[in-house]
Amino acid sequence: MTSYIAEMRKLVGHRTLIQCAASIICVDEQGRILLGKRSDNKMWGYSGGAVEIDERVENCAKRELYEEMGLTAEELEFFYVNSGPEAHYIYPNGDEVSNFEIIYICRKWHSEPKSLDGEMEELRFFSCEEIDLSEISPPIRQVVAAYIQKANE
Repeated sequence: MTSYIAEMRKLVGHRTLIQCAASIICVDEQGRILLGKRSDNKMWGYSGGAVEIDERVENCAKRELYEEMGLTAEELEFFYVNSGPEAHYIYPNGDEVSNFEIIYICRKWHSEPKSLDGEMEELRFFSCEEIDLSEISPPIRQVVAAYIQKANE
């Protein structure tokens, strides 16, 4: 949890917060995407998280990728904006958010995937055919579905 969100939680408890987030979907040379099994809900997701005060969205996405998957992004390509009822989520601890998430594709990074902050229990590359959307974290299912659709065009 970012320091801004942590401070807001002290004020509002579990009530719904509008959360601006930035995320990265890493795609390897075979077109597979890197997903991590989240430690909180045990579902698969890409790296991402809340933007800090005055933080550039691209920098947030890169920071989250490094913290959650140990990778340093070299190039980002805008992919998708995730918002609306499908992006609303209640975390296992009861915290509720209405996400506004900006997602990038990254095809060029360095280092080897490894969880640095403990938010991901396992990291793995998936082909589009291997992805079971019912195992994707609920607020990002529509994003992963959009990626699969675009990849299959």
